[in-house]
Amino acid sequence: MRLFLILVLVLSTAAPTDARDSRRIVGTVTHVRDGDTIEVDGLPIRLNGLHAPERREQGGSEARAWMVEHTRGRQVVCTLNGDKTHDRVVGTCANGEGDLSAQLIAAGLGRDCPRWSGGRYAHLERPAAASMRLPRYCIPR
Repeated sequence: MRLFLILVLVLSTAAPTDARDSRRIVGTVTHVRDGDTIEVDGLPIRLNGLHAPERREQGGSEARAWMVEHTRGRQVVCTLNGDKTHDRVVGTCANGEGDLSAQLIAAGLGRDCPRWSGGRYAHLERPAAASMRLPRYCIPR
């Protein structure tokens, strides 16, 4: 029993062998799916607390183009929150200028998703972005 407890303690404190197992990811953006989903070294990450229009929606191609310009081929640091949605992990990512979600919203290309952000980006929203309807998953329950 004592050996088992020691083994459990050692395994639970060991550093992960794959960066994808940790809560912090540092890597290069290899693909931009749309305004709120990037791939870091091939790992799809949904940016937490951000609503950006889908590519087929009005403003969607602009949001994606902004994200490509500010991230693709560049290093980012992402803090994952442990959630998953579809094939993506969820987290907050930053480039050299700071939080990507905050930047996209301040550029008028996205909105705060209060159910998941707790309202942390609401003060950055541009008046023109108010015409972007929030999806139901962003509305607090």
